[in-house]
Amino acid sequence: MYAIAIDSTESHTLSWSEHPDPVIEPGHVIVDVAAAGINRADLLQRRGLYPPPPGASEVLGLECSGIVAEVAEDVTDWAVGDKVCALLSGGGYAEKVLVPASQLLPLPEGVDLMAAAALPEVACTVWSNLVMGAGLHRGHVLLVHGGGSGIGTHAIQVGKALGATVAVTAGYENKLARCRELGADITIDYRSTDFVEELKKATDGHGADIVLDNMGAAYLDRNIDVLAADGQLVVIGMQGGVKAELDLGKMIGKRAHVTAAGLRSRPPVGTAGKASIVADVRAKLWPLVAEGAVAPVIHAELPITEAARGHERLDSSDTVGKVILTIPRR
Repeated sequence: MYAIAIDSTESHTLSWSEHPDPVIEPGHVIVDVAAAGINRADLLQRRGLYPPPPGASEVLGLECSGIVAEVAEDVTDWAVGDKVCALLSGGGYAEKVLVPASQLLPLPEGVDLMAAAALPEVACTVWSNLVMGAGLHRGHVLLVHGGGSGIGTHAIQVGKALGATVAVTAGYENKLARCRELGADITIDYRSTDFVEELKKATDGHGADIVLDNMGAAYLDRNIDVLAADGQLVVIGMQGGVKAELDLGKMIGKRAHVTAAGLRSRPPVGTAGKASIVADVRAKLWPLVAEGAVAPVIHAELPITEAARGHERLDSSDTVGKVILTIPRR
């Protein structure tokens, strides 16, 4: 098969080149990949800053869509020819990928094969953190930092579908406008205003019941400030750094909760494992996608041979939603 290789020199260039085909294993399927989503984790791995978990493919790509090509003898829920999308620990930037059967999802009704590649990573990240973890429900005020990102555009829709008031931060008016189109009730330009003041003003002093944060250290203290009583801060990224002081006095005064969670490093099975997240997404989120309440948001679709350009587009922060890479069938 062909897959994307990373140049091991400092240039970290990407090339579409020959790789060994994956070999079927018990409990797994092999998928002929149609498209793969680009995530910020791919950009970090390309630079040697985010190695894959032990045993995972060294090839980039944490999500894909495609058609089942081979099924292990002990797998009974899937068959050759099924159209699927998949949550991966790696390997999506390739013609074929080996996937645990428990991390496969059927295409949601109304979503085509290519667009489905934009769903697994954002869906599992948002659902596991906001719903399974933080208990997002009707009446909550949800603040999403980076509202124009793939995670952000998905979180807006999930929050609205569940009856929350959704606030977002973003740095450009076109992104804020798109967030409003997706259902955001409160949009805040973080470059020209203070999100703590703006959100409290918009909510009559209440603040946020849940904050979904991709910034980490840079926003930690202000995220605690913006929380309502009994509020929850959920940190899923470190774009603003990894170390900051935490004011325990503020937390105790608000009875605040702070959690930090990644998706790639979770075990395949168990109560916090990927299989349980995928199952919950299929049972509870996929119906919202089927009815049109939540949809993939795709900024650009590029051929896999232009993966480097896709990385540049995502890294520029000019995108709204996901960038996906399409893999031609030979």
